Amino acid sequence: MDGNTSGEDGNDIDWSTEDELEIESFTLSSSSSLTVPGREAIVGSGEASSSQGPSNSKVVDHFVGMGFSVKMVAKAIQEHGEENTDSILETLLTYSALESSPQEQQQVDCDDQFSSDSEASFLDDFSDIDSYSDNEDILNPTSEKNKKLLSLVNMGYTAEEASIAIERCGLDSTVVELTDFICAAQMARAEDAHLPLEEKPRLNHAYKKRKLLQYELLKKKKLMRLGNKTIDEDDETVHLPNPMVGFGIPSEPCLKTHRNLPEAALGPPYFYYENVALTPKGVWSTISRFLYDVQPEFVDSKYFCAAARKRGYVHNLPIENRFPLIPLPPHTIHEAFPLIRKWWPSWDTRTKLNCLLTSIASAKSTERIRKALEDYDGEPPLRVQKYVLDECRKWNLVWVGRNKVAPLEPDEVEMLLGYPKNHTRGISRTDRYKSLGNSFQIDTVAYHLSVLKEMFPNGINLLSLFSGIGGAEIALHRLGIRLKNVVSVEISAVNRNVVRSWWEQTNQRGNLYDLDDVQQLNGDRLEHYMTLFGGFDLVVGGSPCNNLTGSNRLHRDGLEGKESSLFYHYYRILDLVRSIKT
Repeated sequence: MDGNTSGEDGNDIDWSTEDELEIESFTLSSSSSLTVPGREAIVGSGEASSSQGPSNSKVVDHFVGMGFSVKMVAKAIQEHGEENTDSILETLLTYSALESSPQEQQQVDCDDQFSSDSEASFLDDFSDIDSYSDNEDILNPTSEKNKKLLSLVNMGYTAEEASIAIERCGLDSTVVELTDFICAAQMARAEDAHLPLEEKPRLNHAYKKRKLLQYELLKKKKLMRLGNKTIDEDDETVHLPNPMVGFGIPSEPCLKTHRNLPEAALGPPYFYYENVALTPKGVWSTISRFLYDVQPEFVDSKYFCAAARKRGYVHNLPIENRFPLIPLPPHTIHEAFPLIRKWWPSWDTRTKLNCLLTSIASAKSTERIRKALEDYDGEPPLRVQKYVLDECRKWNLVWVGRNKVAPLEPDEVEMLLGYPKNHTRGISRTDRYKSLGNSFQIDTVAYHLSVLKEMFPNGINLLSLFSGIGGAEIALHRLGIRLKNVVSVEISAVNRNVVRSWWEQTNQRGNLYDLDDVQQLNGDRLEHYMTLFGGFDLVVGGSPCNNLTGSNRLHRDGLEGKESSLFYHYYRILDLVRSIKT
């Protein structure tokens, strides 16, 4: 996303491009090893053991052996019959989520005593949430919210975590979506983990089996939801491709050579809109609906450079005869930074960096990593390796000495994103990271825009909304497309100065008009510019993603959020451009 992040400069906290901290990389444990939040790994086969119950039925014995009560089992069998064991199991799990036995509630309370530090850390990330009592509402599951709260508590999460998840995700969210949210928040605070891990109390056998079955059922449902179609055929869900290569990448350019665009979307003028790929449910469907029903092209920039950047692009550009920028950028970490190879430990198997952030790890974080490693002459234990690698992936840390990691320097981020050397030099270090973290990856965008070179041999008139540090302008320039007239709209004075400086340093012969607010760009001003030089050939931009990313745990409000609602101004302005006749 190459754009301003809000209507104000100098925000202390910026969540815009943490890219969900690669939430999709978090997977549930296998059935043989399962980690329950706040507890030690549970190990088991998932097979039910038999125990003699009051009933003569083998089915009753089977489920009673799993830890369910005879009364509960009998009720489930009455509903589904003895043969339909899958339905019986699902019903029993539902019952157990709504009705805790005294023994189980006592076990949960006992475990919560040992996880109070973890809960406090979790709540630190949500300081605007009122305190919540474990017993409040949980004991009276009379509402849908209380049922979900109890369900999450019975799965091993705390009441605080469950309440916050429901508050942020909405009451209509599924249990799977709520557990995903909690897991993402736990990953986000991974930097506060302390080594070594404390020993946690072991759970009783029946309790372990029940929790394992619940997790396995949720995992199965999640996998079904991630298939080509959702179970409920929800037409608001956009499925991200895997691999995320859009209509083609330079190494595989011919994945798709033709698409049928809706008649209302046919250009010129052409448009190109970008935002983060991993958004709340329904966001991309809404964006597509407003942008003339054009379906997004999802691309991960790791196929173009050494850093991931999962983005969706809605555009009406041709997709035939694309070509990459030359020279090709480095595609691996060691190609990009050959001098650090000698310090790279063999157990750090990263070849690509994660999405480049708007902020960097603190000195405290890197010092904690050094202290965790310095006691070991050879390879550290697996638990230490995991801690270090989690931190390195989260913050894109690289090895710069023995047991020493460091964040990327701004010049290195510029190189990875395809910007000219020293492009952002001259502004504060904090502003450099923020501006770069909110920018386009030049090689990816240039590949999509390359089709314009043959179409506009004499140059192009560009309307650049949420211009940021000029990603679209630089991509077109590097493609050899002359910039005749550029109207650049960007709220940040720092970013506007960066673009103006680049414009002058590259001796552009066209005209640059810079404005500061898309909300003030109305039909009269657009008509003035379009009359002045004959209209726009391309409208490009990426509105703020602050309220879309999974890393924004406080205000992930979708397109209704304060910053991300600026998308509607992109649509408004584009529609005006396409309707004004010059």
